[in-house]
Amino acid sequence: MPAVQRALISVFDKSGVLEFARRLAALKIEILSTGGTAKLFRDSGLPVKDVSEFTGWPEMLGGRVKTLHPKVHGGLLFRRNLAEDQKQAAEHGIAPIDLVVVNLYPFESTAAKSSLTAEELIENIDIGGPTMLRSAAKNLESVTVISDPSDYDRVAIELEKNGETSLATRLELARKVFAATSRYDGLITMELERLVASGHQVELAAKPVLPERVHLALRMQQELRYGENPHQAAALYVPAGKTPDGLAAAKQLQGKELSYNNLVDLEAARSLAAEFKNPAAVIIKHNNPCGTAEQSTLLNAYLKALASDPVSAFGGVLAFNRAVDAATAEEVAKLFVECIAAPGFDTKAKEIFATKKNLRLLELPANGLDLERELQLKRILGGMLVQQPDLGELQDDKLKVVTKRQPTAEEMSTMKFAWKVSKHVKSNAIVFAKDGATLGVGAGQMSRVDSVKIAVMKAQSSLEGSVVASDAFFPFPDGVEEAAKAGAKAFIQPGGSVRDNDVIATCDRLGLAMVFTGMRHFLH
Repeated sequence: MPAVQRALISVFDKSGVLEFARRLAALKIEILSTGGTAKLFRDSGLPVKDVSEFTGWPEMLGGRVKTLHPKVHGGLLFRRNLAEDQKQAAEHGIAPIDLVVVNLYPFESTAAKSSLTAEELIENIDIGGPTMLRSAAKNLESVTVISDPSDYDRVAIELEKNGETSLATRLELARKVFAATSRYDGLITMELERLVASGHQVELAAKPVLPERVHLALRMQQELRYGENPHQAAALYVPAGKTPDGLAAAKQLQGKELSYNNLVDLEAARSLAAEFKNPAAVIIKHNNPCGTAEQSTLLNAYLKALASDPVSAFGGVLAFNRAVDAATAEEVAKLFVECIAAPGFDTKAKEIFATKKNLRLLELPANGLDLERELQLKRILGGMLVQQPDLGELQDDKLKVVTKRQPTAEEMSTMKFAWKVSKHVKSNAIVFAKDGATLGVGAGQMSRVDSVKIAVMKAQSSLEGSVVASDAFFPFPDGVEEAAKAGAKAFIQPGGSVRDNDVIATCDRLGLAMVFTGMRHFLH
């Protein structure tokens, strides 16, 4: 590849582009540009030629046509090593463009606006940008293309050292381009589903509950130690062309390399911790909470969560919804755990955990305790299941006391706590709770009464006066009877069984309180 002589730069996101252009200018590389990018360079004293001067055609149609011209795309696409291409380029006055720097209109952020119009959505579909990117990327043998500002420095260094970029660099950058334009087109496709023809106009309707088409563009962020088992390879992928967030953006402060199971359990822990406003601690084992508590201090929350099932907690994964302090860290350090996720760790806490070199500490980003709002996907052979996330919340006016005995205010408060936990337990889910902490958890059994029995068996303290949350209805009275034998006094469940009357009659006979939510929380 000959040395880079000419660059075309036209970007919406101008971060870092001025410094990059200065480095190109210092190498005597001619710079072509358009609109606001050209103005930025000119105002900064950089020599720049407008694309309209280069092509001999003015920008037109309100800026819709700037770079869609044979002199631009011919300069990008002609093959430098083919004599016939060189001949035709010379005949038509097509000069080579060796470097393209383009990023696109912010379609995604525009589409997210609450007061968006159909016209605004459509006008933010970039045509010239993706076309230039694809032309340049296709001719990667001769053209370097940058779609991501993070690549400015590496390209500048290669040019300053060699006057050209390596084929390996051009190939990698071309891959990024096609990933970016593929994702961009996918976003447009899904958003255009909101457009409806109304008379002679196109209008914007509400977003569909589920889109007609789902487009995914992911890039590998990191390889993991292994998958669910050591013989399975695994990696963490994040949306291509987008800054990672949530758990995927957590900063690992120490510890061994993460595995697939670590991240699955960390997400289970993080998502449950996010349910609570007061200091909360969550202990996850095999993707189920074996202990959860919400208390006035993080230390008390951890101690109560641990007391729920200290045997299962061994080798577990922890999450906190507050920065971990020294007192909490001292207690946690007494237990062998695999991973801890929290919004932060104070200096002393880090010192305490540093003695456990294999312990993985993950510092969550600012949105690391947000509820998951993206569509949930699960593969089946030959297809993909897609559903909305479970964001159902209890509403006081929808709760229905169905028994003769009314729950006390304390019981009602504990019911709401236990109900939040049950949402995160694999069905069939049973949660015993008292005083803002779980006492026993039964998960994943084929029979609901067996989940009750397991929760009773796992409990390390008295269940007298406890409440029980069930993620779905009790199909028979036996589950209530088993829980009552253990000391449970109040129940919260969706209701809806054909035997609801039998279950309610059992509660009345035993002097128990029961509340129906009208909402279930299956988790498979």
